[in-house]
Amino acid sequence: MASGMAGLLRLLLSVAEKAANVARVCRQEASLFELLVQEKTGADKNKKFVQDFKTLADVLIQEMIRHDVCAKFPELTGFIHGEESNKFENGLGESVIVTVCAQEEDTIALLAKVLDGDQNAASLLTKVIHQDLQIRDEAAESLQLSISPVDVGIWIDPIDGTSQYIEGKEEEEPDEGFCQSGLPCALVLIGVYLRSTGQPVMGVINQPFNRKVSTGKGWKGQHVWGVSYGDVNVCSVTQRRPFCPQKKDDLSVLLSSSERPAVKDALAAISSGSLMYASGAGYKILCVVHGLVDVYVLSEGSTFKWDSCAPHALLRALGGGISDLSACLRAHVNGIEGHAAELTYHQPHTESQGVDRWANRGGIIAYLDSSVIDNVVAALAGKI
Repeated sequence: MASGMAGLLRLLLSVAEKAANVARVCRQEASLFELLVQEKTGADKNKKFVQDFKTLADVLIQEMIRHDVCAKFPELTGFIHGEESNKFENGLGESVIVTVCAQEEDTIALLAKVLDGDQNAASLLTKVIHQDLQIRDEAAESLQLSISPVDVGIWIDPIDGTSQYIEGKEEEEPDEGFCQSGLPCALVLIGVYLRSTGQPVMGVINQPFNRKVSTGKGWKGQHVWGVSYGDVNVCSVTQRRPFCPQKKDDLSVLLSSSERPAVKDALAAISSGSLMYASGAGYKILCVVHGLVDVYVLSEGSTFKWDSCAPHALLRALGGGISDLSACLRAHVNGIEGHAAELTYHQPHTESQGVDRWANRGGIIAYLDSSVIDNVVAALAGKI
């Protein structure tokens, strides 16, 4: 069983890097990229945004991960969930179900249909999808866990921060901080949870656009991972990057720029008025993982299980977590302090439809130190 979970982590690191390659390839040719963007509608649409796009890169990555993982771990068939529908419409108005085929030539033929007969683009994408890529990581390979892949499920966000990926602002992350927007905010997220309890136990995050290549127009990526189960808490983030010095009594708070004014005003009081903003839910949680901020707060239910599962596992491995904001506020009203109300990942909201079934609809608090929960909740109590 131990080798099974270690093998799963190694596989997820490899498929996440393949996913990053797909994301980079899809941005290299402007003419190709224009073909790949399609607006989401109906139940698939995130109501937070006026327009919500899916790209063929999203769909390809999701189906590639599902294909590769099920090939090695067939017991996970039916337990790999993603953000995207694999139904795509080409320029001729034809609906195509995107899958990764066993043979490269079959995948080329399917993608050529999606891409209006563009064989060159289909061949380029298929080459990346079918490559045999192996990521070596000594710590991951030595992992010992007393659970089996048959006990877990997987959430995939193939490209978290799709709007940043589409806009493509080529701003690099500064060494001392983070980007408010741009390609570095687009992440590949793969989270593993226990089927029985919904607890996140493993997460892999790949950042395809971390640094520009010194020569040419390409990008280099980076990945991080974490495991939290029982007495095992291991994370590849061992040294968190330094953040600008602040008074110990002040929290560094990260928000979405679209956050409600009442929330901004309330949290400004515990951060000396110095609130910070960035794009992409996964990226904002990753900023907490790296210790760039103390806490990320979102008061709306506009994130989903695929956004939070992977980074949640990393935070747990480091002693932190992600809590349901509304549940924490209710506990505060009832005089209960220190109530974590951590998110789980196995049960949908059965009364909802479409993506809303998997929304983190109570809002979230992502933290490394649980003591910040009471500070945030006390500031927000009675304000929202």
